[in-house]
Amino acid sequence: MRTIPAGKFKATCLAVMDEVQAKREPVTVTKNGKPVAQLVPMPLEAADPIFGFYRGKLEIVGDILSPAFDADEWETLG
Repeated sequence: MRTIPAGKFKATCLAVMDEVQAKREPVTVTKNGKPVAQLVPMPLEAADPIFGFYRGKLEIVGDILSPAFDADEWETLG
């Protein structure tokens, strides 16, 4: 496992993140020689469980682009 000082991590953060993703190896960030954080790769199968949850379960019926009320109805609501 690689260690990197906080100052160098700050200067090369995006490159370090790319390296962790590519090599699948964690990097420990140190401050004054003491470990303070660890950057680890996300599991390959990790996905947001809510994203796409309703895919194939819902159906859009009717016009979803037109306004719900016409201009005359808006005036009676106010």
